[in-house]
Amino acid sequence: MVSYVNALLYGVGGIVVAGMALLVAFQEKLVYVPVLPGLTKSYPITPSRLRLVYEDVWLRSSDGVRLHAWFIKLLPDCRGPTILFFQENAGNIAHRLEMVRIMLQRLHCNVFMLSYRGYGASDGYPSQRGIIRDAQAALDHLSQRTDIDTSRIIVFGRSLGGAVGAVLTKNNPDKVAALILENTFTSILDMAGVLLPFLKWFIGGSSSKGPKVLNFVVRSPWSTIDVVGEIKQPILFLSGLQDEMVPPSHMQLLYAKAATRNNECKFVDFPNGMHMDTWLTGGDQYWRTIQQFLEQHVPEKKENESSSNGNGNGNVFPEIFFNS
Repeated sequence: MVSYVNALLYGVGGIVVAGMALLVAFQEKLVYVPVLPGLTKSYPITPSRLRLVYEDVWLRSSDGVRLHAWFIKLLPDCRGPTILFFQENAGNIAHRLEMVRIMLQRLHCNVFMLSYRGYGASDGYPSQRGIIRDAQAALDHLSQRTDIDTSRIIVFGRSLGGAVGAVLTKNNPDKVAALILENTFTSILDMAGVLLPFLKWFIGGSSSKGPKVLNFVVRSPWSTIDVVGEIKQPILFLSGLQDEMVPPSHMQLLYAKAATRNNECKFVDFPNGMHMDTWLTGGDQYWRTIQQFLEQHVPEKKENESSSNGNGNGNVFPEIFFNS
């Protein structure tokens, strides 16, 4: 009997050790998927295929990694808002071009699409620390451009992109005017238990009741729930209630956390929205929601507004963006 119990304990211990080893060795491959099964790392199409006016942009992240991006304009002289778009964890920016094409038409905006390190034509390998640096490089580039209204830069992130965008927005209250989050998770720690249920006893976020003994091995925790409560700019939450990847409750928790300290938050759900297609199934309501959010919080400036504010640089942020 004793030997049987010992064998059982050794077996359980072996499973835990093996699980830890797999997490340590392969977790980035689970979180970041630059290449979809059956496809290649390269872009299947470029914006020109959809007759979009665009510019290839090459950047250097602060640690020297070479990054690629597309800067797409509705028209060459478009001075509308500029959306800094952060994609989900799988595939590359080319797979989001159809959505961006409609975004340009419906919102009359510019869109900057960044390839994270290791994605598309960008060099390097993805990691949380590295992607945060990549996002900052993209924002710094936009902030220095003279062909856009730099006071109207909006960060838009879906899923993993929402986690990226939340960190960037929190870190740059003077450069980002507003944030839009779509189908974003509370943290990778919480998602581990969603995707691999047996892990919920060993890994979890702040609301988890388990022992969380393996949290320390997670290198990309992306704890959006901790970041979103520190954001002072307006936030729009777009939630697809049929999301098959991220439980809609994650978006509700993010909104609740943000709204306790930020009275410029808005939550809108879409009954038929799944993880990747909320922009499509949401129809006119989806685009009207974003358009109204931009009109309210990132309005077009009058010609004399820049000179009347006294700073002369045209970067005007109404006080509403900094309410807490």
